Amino acid sequence: MNLMCILYSVVPTYQPAQKSQNKVRLSQVKVFDNNFKRRNMAEEYKSLHPIKYYRDCLAHDIRPDGRAFDKFRPVLLNIGSIDTTDGSAIAKVGKTTIVCGIKAELCKPKADTPNQGFVVPNLELPPLCSPKFRPGPPSDQAQVLTQLIADIIENSKCVDPKDLCIYPDKLAWCLFIDFVCLNYDGSLIDACIIALVGALHTLTLPSVDYDPSLDNKLVNLEDRKPIPIHSTLISTTFVIFDDKIILADPTVDEENYCTGIVTIVLKGDELCCVHKPGGSPITEDDLFDCIDKSKLRSPLIQNLIKTALKQK
Repeated sequence: MNLMCILYSVVPTYQPAQKSQNKVRLSQVKVFDNNFKRRNMAEEYKSLHPIKYYRDCLAHDIRPDGRAFDKFRPVLLNIGSIDTTDGSAIAKVGKTTIVCGIKAELCKPKADTPNQGFVVPNLELPPLCSPKFRPGPPSDQAQVLTQLIADIIENSKCVDPKDLCIYPDKLAWCLFIDFVCLNYDGSLIDACIIALVGALHTLTLPSVDYDPSLDNKLVNLEDRKPIPIHSTLISTTFVIFDDKIILADPTVDEENYCTGIVTIVLKGDELCCVHKPGGSPITEDDLFDCIDKSKLRSPLIQNLIKTALKQK
C-alpha cells in the first residue's frame, strides 16, 4: 500500500515534465525546419533571379548579408606573417583575404632619376581565390588593379623613392611588393592597401657599404633598419546600385550586379585619389557623402594598424 502511494505521488509529477520537454523539442525542430526551408527558398530565388533578389532586399533598406547600406565589414590585420620576406602582412576585409610580401633587391637607378629607387607592386589573382579566375597569365583585372596600386603608391608618396637610393646613379633599392589574394569577396583594393601599409611598417633593409671606385658592395644582413613611411593610406570602396543606391564595402556579388564602383583613398586625413572606372554617374553630393564616410572610417583603420604594430 505504501509502495503504491509512492508510485502514485511520483508518476503524476514526472510525466507532465517529460511531455513538456518533448513539446519544446518538437517546436524547436519545427522552427529549425522552417528556417532551413526559408534559407533554401532564398538561395534558390537568389540563384534564379539575382538582380531581382537584390532589388527586393534593398527595397526594404537592408542588404542580403544583413548590413545597412553604410555598414562596413570587420577588418583583421596580422603583420610580420612571413619570415622569408623583408616585410609582410595579411589583411582581411570581410571574407576577402590578401597576403602582402615585400622583397628588396639591389639595382642601378635610371639615368633620368639617378637619386631614386623603385617600387614595383604586383597583384596575383589565382583560381583558388575565386572561380571567376583561370590559371595562366595575369587576368585583365589583375593588371588593371596592379596599375591602380602603383598609381596610389606614386601619388601618395607613402614611400619616397629617394629614400631607396644608396649611391646616386650607381646603387639603389628596388622593392618588389607582391599581393596574393587567397579569397576574393569584394573590396579587393581596400584589403590590398591595408596589407600594404602593414607590410611597409614591418619592412627593414640591410645596411650596404658601397665603394664606387671598385663597384664593390658589402651587405650586412645583421644590421637592418626600417625605411621612412611618410603617410598612412586608407582605401574605401563604394558601389552604385540601379544608378541611385550607394553601398559601402561591397561583397563580390554586389560588385558584379552594381552599375558603378567608386574607390576613395585617403592619405591620413587628406584626400589622395578617387578612382571611378566608368559605370553609372555619381552626383557631387553622393561623392562628398562617400568621402565623409571614408574619413569617419579612417581613424578606425589607423587604430587597427597601430594595435597590430604594438602586438608585433
